[in-house]
Amino acid sequence: MFKGEIKVEKKNNFKRWLYWFALGIAIIGVYKILDNMSQIASWVEGLFQILMPFVVGLLIAYLFYIPCKKVEKCYEKVKNPKWISKRARGLSIITIYIIAIVIVIIALAFLVPNLLRSITDLVNNFGDYYNNTMNTIQQLPEDSFWKSEFVMNIINNISQIDLQQFLNVESIVQYVKGAMNAVSGIFNVFVAFIVSVYLLAGRRKILNFLRRLAKAVFNKDVYEMVSRYFNKSNDVFFRFVASQVLDAMIVGILTSVAMSILGVKYAILLGVMIGLFNLIPYFGAIVAVIIAIIVTIFTGGIGQAAIMSIVIIILQQIDANIINPKITGNSLSISPLLVIFAVTIGGAYFGVLGMFLSVPVFTILKLLVEEYIDYKIRIQEE
Repeated sequence: MFKGEIKVEKKNNFKRWLYWFALGIAIIGVYKILDNMSQIASWVEGLFQILMPFVVGLLIAYLFYIPCKKVEKCYEKVKNPKWISKRARGLSIITIYIIAIVIVIIALAFLVPNLLRSITDLVNNFGDYYNNTMNTIQQLPEDSFWKSEFVMNIINNISQIDLQQFLNVESIVQYVKGAMNAVSGIFNVFVAFIVSVYLLAGRRKILNFLRRLAKAVFNKDVYEMVSRYFNKSNDVFFRFVASQVLDAMIVGILTSVAMSILGVKYAILLGVMIGLFNLIPYFGAIVAVIIAIIVTIFTGGIGQAAIMSIVIIILQQIDANIINPKITGNSLSISPLLVIFAVTIGGAYFGVLGMFLSVPVFTILKLLVEEYIDYKIRIQEE
């Protein structure tokens, strides 16, 4: 055997040895991970709690990015005095945060106390509302729809719900504390605020750094593809989140005003509920309207509930066909069937948050699939 062949054989033996050694290390690594899964999960959870202020700050900066950008352009157009245009970015950040703080103060001072009073009153008087409704139904003719087995089963199921367990003030406070637990400390709130301000102030440098990093890591074609999809994905997510939140606020205000005019009890509570549920495409609006109708039947009677339902359905149609398309634009060109499919899958695996974010995720996936199909067709035609 020649020396060259001996070297090649040794090299191949070394590669085989290296392969099996790496495989053994990987198997041991996987075993240790599975064997210590609880400790790893605890470590990841602890790390997530430590990084939560930065995550919250990033989320705030992301939501405020477009508003700050638009306000900054307005300040840049100011000719006199010149110092305003020179400090447009800082002034835009201050302006947006002042607006946000004012909104939060107004909500805490007027909206939240009203909601708490309405919830407390509804829970405490639900038994009386139920008895009055049943007395009204008993006085109806025997062949009335409201005395049918279907309706009576629904009413009986509602009567068995222990609202005191889920909707008392103490439970609501606990829910709020649980939701805000990650940012409950003053230090965490302060860190999140500072992080968001720095991100907004230095957004240009941060984006330039990310572009340079992407150019250094990927080749030209991959970089252009990553850049294109990143911009499109960011546009879809931001437009969807911003438009849905704005649309929910508009729907909540319109329905609250309409219910107040009709004299519906707990109008603000029901309006806020419909606005929040409206964040979930299709299903949210339907569920919210059904709940509002049931509550109004108990608190105001069947006639008021019928009038209220007609008005709310009209408002929902106006929102679905006029307001929402105007706000959202054409950024989410996705069929209703795919929206329903996305919401179902997202809700099944990731709960309420999954129902909310599944639509933009599926929109991006749809975009990727369509561009891949177009790419393959172009190759076949060449």
